[in-house]
Amino acid sequence: MKKYYQLTIMALVLAFLPAQAAIYMVGSGPFGNWNPANGLEMGETVPGIYTLTVHVSGTVWFVFADGLTSDWNDFNTNHRFGPLGNNSQVVDLNETYSTQKANNDHAYRFTGEDEDYTFTFNLNNLTFNIQAYAEPDVPDPFSLEVGDVNGDSEINIADVSAVIDILLGGFANYDCRKRADTNHDGEVNIADVSTLIDYLLGGSIPEPVKQGYDYVWDDEAIPELTLSVSLDEWNRLLALYDANSFTTQYVMGTLSFTKEGETTVIDSVGLRLKGNTSRRRPEGWYGQMHQRDNTDWHHAHFGVNLRKYVDDDAHTIQGVRKLHLKWFKDDPAYVREMFCFELFRRAGIWTAIRDNYCRLWLHVEGDSHEVYYGVYEMLEPIDKRYLKDRKDLFGSSNGYLWKCRNAAAGLNNPNGDIWYDDDSDDRHAYTLETQTEEFDSAKEQLVDFMNKLTNLSDNEFYSWIQEVTDVDLLLKTYAVNVAVGMWDDYWNNANNYYIYFNARGTTGYKFFFIPYDYDNTLGTSLRCGMQDDAGRQNPLNWGNDNNRLIARILKFNDFKAKYIAYLKELIDEKNALMDRTSAQARIRSWQSRIEPYVYNETGEDTIIEDKPASWGNHSEYNLLKSDANNFFTVKAAAINAIP
Repeated sequence: MKKYYQLTIMALVLAFLPAQAAIYMVGSGPFGNWNPANGLEMGETVPGIYTLTVHVSGTVWFVFADGLTSDWNDFNTNHRFGPLGNNSQVVDLNETYSTQKANNDHAYRFTGEDEDYTFTFNLNNLTFNIQAYAEPDVPDPFSLEVGDVNGDSEINIADVSAVIDILLGGFANYDCRKRADTNHDGEVNIADVSTLIDYLLGGSIPEPVKQGYDYVWDDEAIPELTLSVSLDEWNRLLALYDANSFTTQYVMGTLSFTKEGETTVIDSVGLRLKGNTSRRRPEGWYGQMHQRDNTDWHHAHFGVNLRKYVDDDAHTIQGVRKLHLKWFKDDPAYVREMFCFELFRRAGIWTAIRDNYCRLWLHVEGDSHEVYYGVYEMLEPIDKRYLKDRKDLFGSSNGYLWKCRNAAAGLNNPNGDIWYDDDSDDRHAYTLETQTEEFDSAKEQLVDFMNKLTNLSDNEFYSWIQEVTDVDLLLKTYAVNVAVGMWDDYWNNANNYYIYFNARGTTGYKFFFIPYDYDNTLGTSLRCGMQDDAGRQNPLNWGNDNNRLIARILKFNDFKAKYIAYLKELIDEKNALMDRTSAQARIRSWQSRIEPYVYNETGEDTIIEDKPASWGNHSEYNLLKSDANNFFTVKAAAINAIP
């Protein structure tokens, strides 16, 4: 009987889905200069209600239309909504006006004062009004419940309709689809409609079961981590740093991981320092050993290897073997890298790592209390486990993984600094991270890739690059990279990325580009390589074309068109990816969650500030204002300027 009711309600919803229509504004100035084929489309906010926000300075004339056409008579006869009478009708702010299909040449006249205005058209009763634009009250995107598909803070029959609309091919952005997946199977399908109907009939929406990596990197929680180290091991870590600030050597400690009241304690874990230019001594200054209870603590990046000394299943957190803990050195806003990796995932770029906020404490044996290090970013390492977790997507997890860095990894020098991870502290342009016992074979493959990338003719390259990589995925990855202003990257600075070949040999493999290290983004800019301004830089001229991979691909018009389309998708408001409104909503949500925990006992980075890194060359950028220096506004302008 319950199934019968579900099917009945589903049939009713399908029968009464609102009719879809496209509504445009056509007129002078911003509305297409009276070309009835060039009007501006209004966005449908709720069924039958359409809005458009434009900047108006001086007097403009306009009408509404339910279709565009290049034929003026067809436009007037079949599509135009406007006034009747012999004169243009003057309209003002905050008044509601009736309109109707009008077979004449008259229009509405409105005078703006060099500001943004929102025009709202109601197709249900053929009325419209104009209001001064106001920043929308955007809900916390992470607070809306699964099942509230349309985001109106209620779960009702309209949400069933919204899921069915998705199934029928209607557009839905990342947030909408996430809320539509009511049974948490990673897809939006008919089972989600059934779950919603069951809920409306008195059932419940199931809670997601988070295990493994989803448990550790749970975006709805802020886990608490405590690192405990003996006095001797801590002093050894300080001495290792003094001997070589880029040391990769481990000391032994214990990790306590607490999430939502559940604590996992793992002994005999490996602890080391991490980072490049952000390397720090976590205590005191050169030559000092631990100063008990009178300690000069410093923020530092840490790597934790849970199975460094004991290789068994007990030395994991639900299968997770390694954690990278990163302080917010170059980011007073405490959000840049979090935003970037979440944006990669929103855009469907599955090569992006997981990351999350955490709170970190450190205890050195004999100290009277644990020191609170504050809010850290907890990142998924790019290693064998990363590959295994994505084996089905990569096609294999047994290939060759390379770390590429040192502003020398342009994939343009087969005689460059190529080596393998030999557990030393040496740093190389290309370091083989997996299958190191097969270094000679891996190097041969990498060198062959570089030679083909450099020396193939254009026609040969066009065919070859499509054989060895997913060009669409690569272009989408790089569109995000450029959109967030990642200047310290492959194309501009030959730095900060991984590559993976999923099979051995010089043929028959797939090549993958893996994004890495995104704290110097979103307005943190530097005069470097071919760049001076990471916000305003032309996205088609992002870096040094001698770093050939992206530059050669973009020489082809079809690839270039896809790259530009991906850039424009990112800034399109309906996609909720990197438009200013949705970006600011996510940033405010993250900051409100961590703000109570930011103050820490190092005395460093104790407040959240909306500014880029202090050493950057464009201090004017911000993330949360609505002025001309807002990074999202500037980047959208740079992308829209692409011809």
